[in-house]
Amino acid sequence: MSHWIGTANHGFASLAMEELRRFVNGIKFTQLIAGEVFKMEVPLSREELLELLQKNEPIFLRHIQHIERALPIQGSADDLQALSDLVRVARARVEDQTVAVHLRRVEKTPFMYSASDTKSVLDAVLMEVGAETVMQSPDMILSIFAGAEELYVGWGTPAEQLSDWPGGAVRFQREEGQISRAKFKLLEAERAFKLYFETYKQAVDIGAAPGGWTQLLLERGLRVTSIDPANLHPSLSAYPRLTVMKKNASDVNFPPGTFDLLVCDMSWSPMQMAKLVLEKTEALSDGATAIITLKLMHKKPLQTIRDVIAKLESAFELKKAKQLFHNRDEITLYLVKK
Repeated sequence: MSHWIGTANHGFASLAMEELRRFVNGIKFTQLIAGEVFKMEVPLSREELLELLQKNEPIFLRHIQHIERALPIQGSADDLQALSDLVRVARARVEDQTVAVHLRRVEKTPFMYSASDTKSVLDAVLMEVGAETVMQSPDMILSIFAGAEELYVGWGTPAEQLSDWPGGAVRFQREEGQISRAKFKLLEAERAFKLYFETYKQAVDIGAAPGGWTQLLLERGLRVTSIDPANLHPSLSAYPRLTVMKKNASDVNFPPGTFDLLVCDMSWSPMQMAKLVLEKTEALSDGATAIITLKLMHKKPLQTIRDVIAKLESAFELKKAKQLFHNRDEITLYLVKK
C-alpha cells in the first residue's frame, strides 16, 4: 500500500481518477482541492505504481507526489522544525544532489508559512546537509502539500513526479511582442515531449491565425507555411522564411515530403481535425512530427480521444497524449508519421 497526491488541470480531476481506476484495481480517492487535487490510497508499492505509470502515463494526471510522511500541522514554528528534521534525516539521499523545494496548499490550512518562507528555511537546511538548492531542473524535489490538518511530504525526481514544476504548473514569462498566449502551449509541448524545434527545417501550421505557434517556429529558425483564411499578426511579415496561404487548409495541396513538422491548434470538432490532418499526410516526410491539440467538445472525452487516436494511427504513431498545464478544454497529441 502507498499513498499519493495527484493533480490535474482544474475541472479534470474526475477524468484523471477515471484513468487511474482503469490502471489500478482498488485505488481510493479523497478530494483535497475540488476538481483539481486529490489524495490516493493505492494497493501497490511506490516502485510498482511508478513502473506502471511509466508504461501507461495517464493523459489527465498532470503531477503526482508520493506521501512518505504525514505531519500534523501545529500552526506554529514547530511545523518548520518538523520539516527541517525530515530534511536532516534525508541527508544520505540528497547529499551532493541538486534539490528544489515545492510547497502547495489548500485554501484554508493552519500552516502559517508562505512558499518563499518555507523554501528559505529548508534551503538553508539542505545546504547544511550537503545539497545544492535550485529552482529548475533539480535531481530531487522535496514536495510538501499543506492540507486542512496535515502536511503531506515526499521526495521524488522530476520524472517520478511527472514535472519539475510545483504541481506540474509550468510557468512561462510573457514576452514583449508575443502574439498570443497560445504560444505557451507549444513551448510546453516542446518541454513535455522532449522536442527541439530548431532541429526541424520545414513546418506547416494549419489554422495558424493569429500566429502564436508560427511565431515560435520562426524564432527557432524554421521555414513555416501558415494556412488560415483569417489574418496573421502583421509583425510576422518581417520574417522572410514565412509563407502565408490565406485559404482553408482543405483547399491546399503540397508536393509529397514537403514538411518535417506539422502543427495544428484549431477549434474544430475532433474528428474533423483528424480528417484534415490525414489529408495532409502525403505532404509530410517519413518520420515527420505532428503536434496537434484535440478539443474536448463531447460528453465522453475519453471515448472521443480513443476514436481520434485510432483514426490518426492509420498514418501516425502516437508517441504521447497529454493534457498540458496550458491546455484548457483540450489535450495535446505528439505523433510521428509512419
